[in-house]
Amino acid sequence: MFQKRRTTLEDVARIANVSAVTVSRALRRPDMVSAELRKRIDAAVERLAYVPNFAASRLASARTHAIGVVVSSLSNGIFADYLQAIYNSLLPLGFRPVVVSSRYSAEEEEAAIKALLGQNVEALILVGVNQTRAARRVLARARIPVVQTFELTDDPINLNVGLSQRKGGYAATRFLLDLGHRRIAYLSGQRDDRARARLEGYRAALAEACLDCSSLVASLPAQATISLGRKLTLDMLAAEVPDAIFCCDDNIALGALFACEQTQLDVPGRISLIGFNDLEFAAACNPPLSTVLTPRADMGRVASELVLRAIATGKRPASRQIDLGFEIVARGSTGPRIVEP
Repeated sequence: MFQKRRTTLEDVARIANVSAVTVSRALRRPDMVSAELRKRIDAAVERLAYVPNFAASRLASARTHAIGVVVSSLSNGIFADYLQAIYNSLLPLGFRPVVVSSRYSAEEEEAAIKALLGQNVEALILVGVNQTRAARRVLARARIPVVQTFELTDDPINLNVGLSQRKGGYAATRFLLDLGHRRIAYLSGQRDDRARARLEGYRAALAEACLDCSSLVASLPAQATISLGRKLTLDMLAAEVPDAIFCCDDNIALGALFACEQTQLDVPGRISLIGFNDLEFAAACNPPLSTVLTPRADMGRVASELVLRAIATGKRPASRQIDLGFEIVARGSTGPRIVEP
């Protein structure tokens, strides 16, 4: 059952050996409590992974019908279909998503999780599976449904819906290898967990083929944008023209396509490009981008269905992990390697 007793203000007071009133005062007005008392209370809060419930002024039995959703970015287009599916699933049934961005920061994600729990959300849907240890402890104490999405993990907090990003990276690279390409580059923006997993898959596929393309891996600590893809590609082409480029995101791939056009490199005649995610513009490019389709809308829908079922029954669904898979979409930006005579 999810509705087990949550850690309370009284639990913190008992551990700190003070009154509940003192704990409340320390949390709301720390300037009114001595440094020694604050230290004891902070230690108790940390030990119990206590999250202040700022909705506690309502009746204890009151329902918020709020579902917390933490995404990596509000400006990255890969989350648009995902969030729309969550809204479409929750709103007709009287639940409202409360969406917060972690800005690709584990620490900001932890703070967002604590803030949402403090608002008494009835469930949490998270992007990614690598939450901080402190966040995992807090979520375990909260006893509400939690769904981790976009990636699969062998150690889910509760429920897990997504795909293997590593297998996706492997499959994209294997696709290029099967076309005869041997010098295959990898371009990415900031190394978030999903980009790292795709890079692992890329390296695994090359290792199987006994190829070393380590000099063709390039990234910058910035969001995966079209302009970043163009810059990374131009920098790489100035040193070497690879047979193909695996871009960790369709935005990077579109930037790579622009760079190839600027340098008069024929795609796919001289160089092949493949992206990741199958964003809306991928099919409209010239040539259309080959990519890895990720089921983002399905992830949002399935995650919502899982938390709604858990809230309704008070029981954890039998399936702890749902692999929605991925699909290689072959379009005009990839072709067989042409060996010049």
